[in-house]
Amino acid sequence: MTAESVVPEGAEQDIKTTDTDLAELSEQLQGWLGDRLGADVPPRVYNLRRPEHSGMSSISVLFDLDWTKDGQARSAQLVARLAPEEEAFPVFPGYDLQRQFDVITVVHDHSDIPVPNVRWVENSAEPLGRPFLVMDRAEGAVPVDNPPYVFAGWLFDADDGTRRAVQTTSVRILAGIHAVADPATKLPSMAAAEGQSSLRRHFENERAYYEWTRRNDGLRIPVLKKAFEWLEMNWPAEPSPDVLCWGDSRIGNIMYRGADAAAVLDWESAALAPRELDLGWFIFFHRMFQDIAEQFSFPGLPGFLRRSDVVAEYEKFSGATVRDLDFYLVYAALRHGIVMSQIERRRVHFGEVETPENPDEYVLHRDMLAQLIDESYDWEK
Repeated sequence: MTAESVVPEGAEQDIKTTDTDLAELSEQLQGWLGDRLGADVPPRVYNLRRPEHSGMSSISVLFDLDWTKDGQARSAQLVARLAPEEEAFPVFPGYDLQRQFDVITVVHDHSDIPVPNVRWVENSAEPLGRPFLVMDRAEGAVPVDNPPYVFAGWLFDADDGTRRAVQTTSVRILAGIHAVADPATKLPSMAAAEGQSSLRRHFENERAYYEWTRRNDGLRIPVLKKAFEWLEMNWPAEPSPDVLCWGDSRIGNIMYRGADAAAVLDWESAALAPRELDLGWFIFFHRMFQDIAEQFSFPGLPGFLRRSDVVAEYEKFSGATVRDLDFYLVYAALRHGIVMSQIERRRVHFGEVETPENPDEYVLHRDMLAQLIDESYDWEK
């Protein structure tokens, strides 16, 4: 059964990403790489292309590279991740590629989590017009976001046993990331100041992000305001100790070979924070997609990544007890609500949709968030 035959109208969005000139980019990359490789002659960059599914937090391009060094022919299959152009209406206020480079390197060197080998980071905008990093290309299947994997695709078509194995693999990935020892020493720039709460710092950064999204229109979104207030009133009395959090912890950022993880991607939101920050995002994100499927009267993937099952597996793999999960689920829904409000502004900016009449309509999962706030959401349905 093809994706076109099962995805309902409205479940897939046409979202503008970038107008990057790939021919020009190929020449720029070729010149920059020539300085890095110590090649005998200028290297050859070819097969430059955008991946079939690419997010908006940064721009990814795939390319092949041939060069000769000391008379020996060499080749590589690579990915460049670039910060978006300012005129592309960025979703986030900043893109710290050096931090991504540092985090991936630490995870690569101090765990068995499969992450791509990151070769270079360029913090100057001069070579390509914006900062970028270059890493080895990984191969595998990804559960895509647009349209959500709950409607179609390899995971949707998999049998129950395969999906259970994917769930176990994915939860084990979370536990493995959180097991990186002494992350504050390995990533000192990410550590909170002595006496400062990492969770409070993270929360205030999200508040600042929300204010940044309002900088042009001044729009206040009631459901997001209520979420901020609920979180303040339900602040954890004793948050879990800080671990290295992936930040964008979801199966859509994992490449799979069968049910095994081939590569764990997208580390731009990594943070030192309580482990539940990742766990809440992981559970929330799938459940949001499942709710969307059910809103279209589609079955989705019932029984997959259930809250109780994920928590039980995570506690088994990590040896930790999950705390205050309701708080982190609301926080995940708030965080994603801010992202979605900026994406909707972006769609309005490019003429893809009309300006919503109700400010809450800027948030895709507004009904779910409202139910989480009034504590009527049913996680066991």
